[in-house]
Amino acid sequence: MNSTDKPRRAQGKRPEPGRQEHARGGARSGQRDRHAPAPARDQDAAARQAEGGAYVSRPYVMAAVRIDQVRTVLGEILQWKFPADAVLSRWLRAHPKLGARDRGEVAEAVFDVLRHLRRYRQFAESGSGPAARRLAILGLASVFDKAVLDTGLSDTEQHWLEHVQRIDVKSLSRAVRDSLPDWLDERLAKLEAADSLIAALNKSAPLDVRINPLKGDRDEMLKLLRSGPAARYDPQPTPYSPWGIRMQGRPPVNRWPMFEKGEIEVQDEGSQILAALVAPKRGEMVIDYCAGAGGKTLLLGALMRSTGRLYAFDVSAARLARAKPRFARSGLSNIVPVVINADNDQRVKRLRGKAHRVLVDAPCSGLGTLRRNPDLKWRQHPESLQELQDMQASILRQAARCVAPGGRLVYATCSVLPEENEDQISAFLADNPDFTLLDASNIVADRCKNLTLQGPYLSMRPDLHGTDGFFAAVMERAKAADPEKPAAQAKEAPARPADAPEPPQDAPEEALDADMDAQA
Repeated sequence: MNSTDKPRRAQGKRPEPGRQEHARGGARSGQRDRHAPAPARDQDAAARQAEGGAYVSRPYVMAAVRIDQVRTVLGEILQWKFPADAVLSRWLRAHPKLGARDRGEVAEAVFDVLRHLRRYRQFAESGSGPAARRLAILGLASVFDKAVLDTGLSDTEQHWLEHVQRIDVKSLSRAVRDSLPDWLDERLAKLEAADSLIAALNKSAPLDVRINPLKGDRDEMLKLLRSGPAARYDPQPTPYSPWGIRMQGRPPVNRWPMFEKGEIEVQDEGSQILAALVAPKRGEMVIDYCAGAGGKTLLLGALMRSTGRLYAFDVSAARLARAKPRFARSGLSNIVPVVINADNDQRVKRLRGKAHRVLVDAPCSGLGTLRRNPDLKWRQHPESLQELQDMQASILRQAARCVAPGGRLVYATCSVLPEENEDQISAFLADNPDFTLLDASNIVADRCKNLTLQGPYLSMRPDLHGTDGFFAAVMERAKAADPEKPAAQAKEAPARPADAPEPPQDAPEEALDADMDAQA
């Protein structure tokens, strides 16, 4: 990424007292500030501490307050130290008195700025006063009607906003128009129907949930949602997943009784379809190798009807700890969460060649989820992408060793870049001839009746399928050799001397499970 691509960090320099008042729309020494909002020159949400420690009471103007709030949150996010959703969540927890509508307005404006950051920064170079304030204004322009937003703006800011809103964005380069760093624009341009994909990634996403197949039926859940307060979010069945329900807006799902009872979980439809590719059966041993917060683990366990053994592996104890309440709500009893080491984990080695099915939802750039995580395009860069590719190849090699002869290996990412997807599979198959690629379309056809795929891979896109960008490949390990041949060879082999040691035996599955439980 060159210097022109890097998002500029929020200025760390503390403004001078006079400029600080100027930025907030206040007046210095009784003089009228020409940048102060027209309807309320001395606006603010509450009493602010003025110079000298005295408090000045100012009239409440909602739009002006919201500009300050959005500007504050953006100032923290644009340091790029933490994911945007984590920063926003922390800020919201620090302001518990904000109502649901207030929180929604702040969140919507912040994410709008992150989606269009490069274009907005170019627009913000014009005008006067702090550029950070103008970013907040542009974000809120997508939330408020003009008449509402104008109450928090000065005359100068109103004229500036009207000017930039008249700019024909088609006259801008695609990287600026669609707010992409140059390196990402170059990579996405190589994909089929790139403009359509980029436009879809720059839109906000609906919310997908899924039923818990162990506890309920989708049609019954739809009836329940449509007959209560959730009806305002227009719940509809997802077009491909038989378990999914799609809702518009920002429904507070985590407060709903059906969520607290484990009857529904938040999960994008594309992620749900991965479980259909794994296609676990009752009584099998299955490994979710990068379980994370456990969303896919839960669906796999339900499809196994809580039988067999389902190992949820992750290198992060914190992520698995967050998943445990979800496991408890689900009613599943076959999940064994295990924190593993990134390399040469002894517990992983004990499962070598034993698992019927292994899912590797590999760490990736997450660029297929830009609708939900627009900050990722600014936090990722070519160097980090290469590091991820090396990690993906290593994890895939380790996980593949756990697959039993005749077993299934599913590799998946939430990226749309070939170097994280098809290229990884090609390299793996070249180095592992005992694995063959299966046709994903034939596998999902049983569960996902309406889904038609081109080629052997699962490739989901927001512009084509309405899901996040997802990729998956299904591979099968060669079956064991004919057991009769080794038997015949054994007859011809020389007898083992009486004093020779017994050959090593695999540990029985019960002992292996007990060992895993003890170390989980």
